[in-house]
Amino acid sequence: MAFLLLSCCAPCSCAVIEKLALAKEDFSVVFYNPNIRPLSEYQKRCVENKRVCEIYNVPFIELEYDNERWCELTKGLENEPERGKRCDVCFYMRLKRVMQYAKEQGFEAVASVLGVSRYKDLAQVNRAAEKAAQEVGMPYLEIEGRKGGMQERRGELIKKLELYNQTYCGCKPR
Repeated sequence: MAFLLLSCCAPCSCAVIEKLALAKEDFSVVFYNPNIRPLSEYQKRCVENKRVCEIYNVPFIELEYDNERWCELTKGLENEPERGKRCDVCFYMRLKRVMQYAKEQGFEAVASVLGVSRYKDLAQVNRAAEKAAQEVGMPYLEIEGRKGGMQERRGELIKKLELYNQTYCGCKPR
């Protein structure tokens, strides 16, 4: 089954990409992260994500950088904490756009690594994905990127590949 994997950054996705590539899964990585600011930070993360895909010979797709729309959708939620209402809006926006793209391009499903970081709420990501999937008519595959040694492998790959490892999610620098 050909599917798209929405990636927020190389450090969160590297172990999942490696695992899927080694299992010879039919997938492409899509980078749609209009929440990342400033633009220079977005560009760094995009380049690193593309580099990981090149290492594992995985197709990489970059969608538009629509920070202005993201800001409009999250207006009034600027002071929400991590895992708060801003994250609900952000996850939903990004997953829905990727699902629309996947449907247009003939992919059969979408997955994401948006819940891999310990700073994120995987159930929150999955709820946003379920809502978007129902609206778009695109199946969502839940990917486990924390358990079963995945966190440890992620740490190893960050060091081994010398990945740029940012210190904040993207939407609100600490």
